[in-house]
Amino acid sequence: MSAAQATTDDVLIARIAQGDRLAMQVLYGRHHVRVFRFGLRLVRNEQVAEDLISEVFLDVWRQAGKFEGRSAVSTWLLAITRFKALSALRRRKDVELKDEAANAIEDTSDDPEVTATKKDTSAALRKCLTA
Repeated sequence: MSAAQATTDDVLIARIAQGDRLAMQVLYGRHHVRVFRFGLRLVRNEQVAEDLISEVFLDVWRQAGKFEGRSAVSTWLLAITRFKALSALRRRKDVELKDEAANAIEDTSDDPEVTATKKDTSAALRKCLTA
């Protein structure tokens, strides 16, 4: 067993908090598949799930010093993933709702036939008034 395999996730998080990139690589290698699969189950879109992985591990890099150790590191990672996935779903729902609202707006502009009729009527009225 190599030193990297023997290192616990808690130790890796402590090292990540100190800016250790190798520790981040090891943690990512251990957990990225599980994070991806969990995220994919939530968002049902591979591209969004891949984006979640990036966001989750970026948060780990930034917030490792705040990890309190009250749960396993894997539990913490999945909690971050769940939060990010729900946020992504909310954003997607907002976009879908905006599209639906835009489609529901009635087009009140005149069609070409009505425009031509109005133009003819207007011209006839002007002719009558000037005569």
